[in-house]
Amino acid sequence: MIAAMARRGEAVEEATGEVPLVELYRTHYRSLVRLAALLLDDVGTSEEVVQDAYIRMHGAWRRIKDPEKALPYLRTTVVNLSRSRMRHRQVAEKHAPRPMPDMPSAEYGAITRAERDAVVEALRGLPPKQREALVLRFYGDLSELEIATAMGVSQGAVKSHLHRGKAALARSLESQS
Repeated sequence: MIAAMARRGEAVEEATGEVPLVELYRTHYRSLVRLAALLLDDVGTSEEVVQDAYIRMHGAWRRIKDPEKALPYLRTTVVNLSRSRMRHRQVAEKHAPRPMPDMPSAEYGAITRAERDAVVEALRGLPPKQREALVLRFYGDLSELEIATAMGVSQGAVKSHLHRGKAALARSLESQS
C-alpha cells in the first residue's frame, strides 16, 4: 500500500505516518530488542515484545502530536510489555504443575532396578532354606512364628536360617560391588 502510494506521488507520511514509523523501526529496533532482552533474559520473547510495541505505536500514531515523543513512547511501551511478560512468566511458574513428591526420578528407578537385580542374583546363590526364610521375612513380611509354620520348621531353625542367610547375602553382595 505504501509503495503504491509512493509510486503515485502521494504523501505517504501525511496519509499514514508509516514512513517515520519505518524509519524508527530501522533505526531503533535492535536497541529496543537489547533493552527488552536485558529485562526478560530471552531474545525470542524480547523480539516479540518490541514487535508488539511497534504495532501499538502504529495504532497510536495519529495521537502522537510530537514526532520527538515517538521513541520515548516506544521505550515506555517496551518496558511495560516486558513487565507484563515477566508477571505472566512468574504467575505461570508459580502455578506450574509440580512433580508428585513420592514420585522417584528415572535415575532412582534405574539404580533401584540394578540393586534389586543384584539382590535377586545373590538370593539365587543361597541354599533353599536360607532363601525361603529371607524371602518370607523381608518380602512376605512374616514373623518368625509365621515363617516357621510356612516352612514346617521350628522358630529356632528360622532364626538360624535368617542369620546365616543374611550373612551369606551380605558377603555375596559385597563381592559383586
